[in-house]
Amino acid sequence: MAGGGAAPPPKQEELQPHPAKDQLPNIAYCITSPPPWPEAILLGFQHYLVMLGTTVLIPSTLVPQMGGGNEDKAKMIQTLLFVAGLNTLTQTLFGTRLPAVIGASFTFVPTTLSIVLAGRYNDVLNPREKFDKIMRGIQGALIVASTLQIVLGFSGLWRNVARFMSPLSAVPLVTLTGFGLYEFGFPLLARCVEIGLPQVVFLVIFSQYIPHLMSGERNVFDRFAVIFSVAIVWIYAHLLAVSGAYKNTSTRTQTSCRTDRAGIIGAAPWIRVPYPFQWGAPTFDAGEAFAMMAASFVSLVESTGGFIAVSRYASATPLPPSILSRGVGWQGVGILFSGIFGTGNGSSVSVENAGLLALTRVGSRRVVQISAGFMIFFSVLGKFGAVFASIPAPIIGALYCLFFAYVGSAGLGFLQFCNLNSFRTKFILGFSVFMGLSIPQYFNEYTAVKGYGPVHTGSRWFNDMINVPFSSEAFVAGFLALFLDTTLHRKDNATRKDRGMHWWDKFRSFKTDTRSDEFYSLPFNLNKFFPAV
Repeated sequence: MAGGGAAPPPKQEELQPHPAKDQLPNIAYCITSPPPWPEAILLGFQHYLVMLGTTVLIPSTLVPQMGGGNEDKAKMIQTLLFVAGLNTLTQTLFGTRLPAVIGASFTFVPTTLSIVLAGRYNDVLNPREKFDKIMRGIQGALIVASTLQIVLGFSGLWRNVARFMSPLSAVPLVTLTGFGLYEFGFPLLARCVEIGLPQVVFLVIFSQYIPHLMSGERNVFDRFAVIFSVAIVWIYAHLLAVSGAYKNTSTRTQTSCRTDRAGIIGAAPWIRVPYPFQWGAPTFDAGEAFAMMAASFVSLVESTGGFIAVSRYASATPLPPSILSRGVGWQGVGILFSGIFGTGNGSSVSVENAGLLALTRVGSRRVVQISAGFMIFFSVLGKFGAVFASIPAPIIGALYCLFFAYVGSAGLGFLQFCNLNSFRTKFILGFSVFMGLSIPQYFNEYTAVKGYGPVHTGSRWFNDMINVPFSSEAFVAGFLALFLDTTLHRKDNATRKDRGMHWWDKFRSFKTDTRSDEFYSLPFNLNKFFPAV
């Protein structure tokens, strides 16, 4: 017989499936166990680098449409950074207490663009005046929209919704919170393949292959893979730019590939502290406020998926609904800060930073609090912050390819609690994920071709209230999964087991599992005054 005889029959324990774990194993540092200070500071800086992508991309999209120049863009990036630092600190101290970065969100961009293109600004001819007026309109809409999450979170209404969630309905929500952002992955990388592709290759080599080939306990390369790979590719991109590789290329290629075309470093002031109402007093419009509320609700659903992914990668127990609701309330306060300071954009959980937790296997709260310190520090010292903010977008797109994939796989990880041999499970999973990809694809494609969404009435704010939710993959999939899971539901034990509810039962209340107190209790003995239920 070839190969020297048949293999011995497998032992009985080898045939058992992998055991389900309510806490993710193999995490180096969980929420409450910080790494040594030097390592924590470097890891915090890495989180700061990763969140810069969205912080720069959004103002780069909005400011030219608002009539602003490079100085306005630099000022808006500084304000976004400052508010992100504040929001991350409040979320890690008083919100969910998870190591979640609260940064700018793409969800608010379509609604913000609607305000930018509103007819009431057409007669303002001075670009400076137009920019300030639009920004004040966005501020007013954000201030009103923040009340939605503040009320839903602090009143406990979102806690009641979250109690209906099971591991089965969490799978499509969390999976598409990551995978649903595919348009910001390779399409962003491909704007300049010659620097985007090496970035992905180096990131995978540093984070996966070098640790795989090296033996030993020192996890230097995988833990700091972002710093190593970005440094190498950034230097390479700069050498390409100064050697004249893009001399005869189009303006678009030069903007994407060159390291000296962002225009932020020259425009940024040396020192500047963002302050409330820096653009002037906010203006309020009822229609715009309703449209921004719709965007705020979508970001609330997406952030729920983000919080669940973060709790998984921080090796914490599943989030008790009361803690999730508390975090949502503080996220509402974050959107209020965005409106008061004038960031031009709302706030939500940074999905890319949730993916970075998985890459580094460090879910420490202290690391993310240090990164919040870096955000505030570099927002005040504008010139230094602008140096890092000028990293070309294709490098950011390459990082997103890995981080969004990690968050999507966190969602797939909840399948371990479900019965995959049940046809009910197969229908809910398959239908919600497929429709979660298909419906937004239709809405986004229609908008790209026609210049407006499928719902196109004379009222721009009403159009946004319908078009924005249905353009979000995570929102559509999460809503469908929760609806189907709760309505196609017999009260028998077998169905509960199929949904994985028996795993999450002990986390439905804060007090039923002692580990909840370790991970989620408030500091300074505040739990006495604000008890979680």
